[in-house]
Amino acid sequence: MSTIDTHGPHDSHAAHGHDDHGHGGHHHEGSYLTPRGGLFSTIWSWMTTVDHKKLGVMYLTAVLTLFFVGGVAALAVRAELWAPNRAVSETQPDGTVKTTIKGQLFNIGVPTEVTKVDPATGKPVLDAQGNEVKEWKRVESLNSGNQTYNRIMTLHGAIMVFMVIIPSIPAALGNFFLPIMLGAKDVAFPRLNLLSWWVYVFGSVFAVASVIVGGVDTGWTFYTPYSTMTDAGHWRVVAMVAGAFILGFSSILTGLNFIVTVHKLRAPGMGWFDMPLFVWAIYATAIIQVLATPVIGITLLMLIFERLFHVGIFDPRMGGDPVLFQHFFWFYSHPVVYVMILPGMGVASELIAVHAHKRLFGYRAIAFASLGIAGVSFIVWGHHMFTAEGELAAAVFSALTFLVAIPTAVKVFNWLGTLYKAHISINTPMCYALSFLFLFSIGGLTGLPLATLSTDMHLHDSYFVVAHFHYVMMGSTLIAFVGGIHHWWPKMFGRMYNDTWGIIGCVLVFIGFNVTFFTQFFLGTRGMPRRYASYVDEFTIFHQISTVGSWILALGFLITLFNLLHSLVAGKKAPPNPWGGLTLEWSVESPPSEHNFHHEPLVTHGPYAFDEVVPFHRTPEEFPLPPKPVGGGHH
Repeated sequence: MSTIDTHGPHDSHAAHGHDDHGHGGHHHEGSYLTPRGGLFSTIWSWMTTVDHKKLGVMYLTAVLTLFFVGGVAALAVRAELWAPNRAVSETQPDGTVKTTIKGQLFNIGVPTEVTKVDPATGKPVLDAQGNEVKEWKRVESLNSGNQTYNRIMTLHGAIMVFMVIIPSIPAALGNFFLPIMLGAKDVAFPRLNLLSWWVYVFGSVFAVASVIVGGVDTGWTFYTPYSTMTDAGHWRVVAMVAGAFILGFSSILTGLNFIVTVHKLRAPGMGWFDMPLFVWAIYATAIIQVLATPVIGITLLMLIFERLFHVGIFDPRMGGDPVLFQHFFWFYSHPVVYVMILPGMGVASELIAVHAHKRLFGYRAIAFASLGIAGVSFIVWGHHMFTAEGELAAAVFSALTFLVAIPTAVKVFNWLGTLYKAHISINTPMCYALSFLFLFSIGGLTGLPLATLSTDMHLHDSYFVVAHFHYVMMGSTLIAFVGGIHHWWPKMFGRMYNDTWGIIGCVLVFIGFNVTFFTQFFLGTRGMPRRYASYVDEFTIFHQISTVGSWILALGFLITLFNLLHSLVAGKKAPPNPWGGLTLEWSVESPPSEHNFHHEPLVTHGPYAFDEVVPFHRTPEEFPLPPKPVGGGHH
C-alpha cells in the first residue's frame, strides 16, 4: 500500500479485524471499550480515565442528554406559542365579571390567600366569631403564566448554548479524534483533559440546580437589569450564572490542551498543511476559546458581585451602566458564535471530502479561512447594540460584520467546488453534509440584513433574529455534529447503523427544521418581537406552522437516536475503514485500541489525496485511482 505505514508487514490481517486474540503480538490489549475487571472497577476506571477516547464518549453522552432536556424545553415553548396568551373578561348572567386566561399551557398559578366559599350555597364560609375563613389557592394570572414561559425559554437557551452547542463538537468529537488524526497516543495534557470534564459536570450541576428550585427568567443572555433586579434575595440567578462561569473554565482548559496537542504531537511527516481540515477548525476554535472565555468569566463574576454585595457596575441606581454588560457579554459571545460554527465547518469538510471521494478544492483557502474567521470574530461584537450606539460606531461595526462573510463564503464555494463532478455516495453522513450546506447558506445570507443598519433597525429583536440564529447555530452546528456522529460512529463503537433509517431521520430533521424556522422569518419581517408569550391574532397561523415543524423535527431526532442505540445492540461489526477515508483515524481498528496506534505512524501523503492513494484496508478494485494525466501528475 502506498499509504501511511502504521502496522508493519505482519500486522495487515490484524488491521483488518481478523486478529483480535493477540496472535500478532501487539493486540492483547483489546479496544478502549474492553471492560477492566468488574462493574464497580469499570465505572471507576471511566470516572478517573485520562484516555481521550473515553472522555470524548462521556462528553458525547452528556451533551446528547442535555440536548434532549433543552429540546423538550424548546417543544414546550413552541407548544405555549400555539395560541396567544391573554386575559378575557366576560360578564356573567348575575352581573359579575369573570376573567379567564386563554392560550396558556403553563399557567400553574400563584399561591394566593382567598376567602373560602361554600360550594353548596356559593356564600363565604364564616368561623365561630363570624369572620370570613381564608384559604390558599393557586390563582391563575397572565403574569404567572408569562413568567413560567420566560423560565422555560431561559432554560432552553442556557442549556443549548453553554452546555450543548459550545462543547458539542470540540469536546466530544474533537477529544476523540483530534489526537488520532494527528497520529498521537493522547492529547498533550491527559490529566488536564480529565479535569476539564469534571469542571464541565460541576458547572452543569450548578445550572441544573437553579432550574430545580424554580428556574431563572432573565433570558439566556442574563442581560442587566433583568439579572440584577429580578428574583431579588434569591440565589437562583447567582447559581445559574455561576454554572456558566464554571463551564467557561472547562472551555479554556480544553482549548489550551488542543492548541498544544496540534503544535507538539503531530506524527512524523505531518506538516501544518498535511493536517485534516477538522483539525484546523478545532485549532482555530481553541484559539478563540482561550482568548475570549476569560472575558465572559469576569463579566459573570461582576454580575454575581453586584447581586450579592451591591457593587455598582451595571445597575444605574448605583452609578453603573447596563449597556456595559452587553458590550462585555457580546465581546465574548460573538466570537463564541464562531466557536460553535467553526467545528461544524471542520466536520462538513471531512464529510464532503470522504463521501464525495475527491480531493478538497482549495485546501489551503479553507484552512486560512478558519483562522480568518477566528480573527475577525473579535471585532464585530458591536453589531448587537446598533440601537444603542453612536452613528460612527454603528457604521464601523456594520462594515466589520460584512467582513466575516468573505472567509465564510470562501468555504461554501470550496465545498461546492469539491462536490462538482465528484462520485458522491448518498448515505447518512453525506445527507447531513448537504443539509448543512443548504441551511448554513440560508443562515449566512439572512445575516446580511441584520448587519445592514437600515434593515436591522426594523428587524432588531424580532423573530427574524431568532430564525437567523437558529439557522446558524442549530441548522449548521448541530446538523454538522449529528452528521459527524454518523460519520465516525462505526469508528467510535465498532458497529454500523441502518443507513436507510439514518437517511429517513435526516430528511425529517431537515424538513422539520425548515418548517419551524423559515416561518419565523415571515413573523420577524411582519414585526413579531421575540421572547413574548403573547401576540396579535394575525401571527397565530405562522406560530402554529412553526409548532408543527417542531414536532416533525423531534420525530426526526427520535428516529436518529433509536437507530444509533439499536446499532450498539444489533449493528453489524464495522470494518476499519467503512467509507474509504484517508485520514489517520481510518488506519486503526474499529473501535481503536487503548493507545490508538501499535507503531508510530509515518505520514506520506495529504489527508485528501484520493486521486493518488488507495484508502487504508481497501483494494484498488473498490476505489480505482484516476488515470494519470499525460505530462506529469499532481504536485
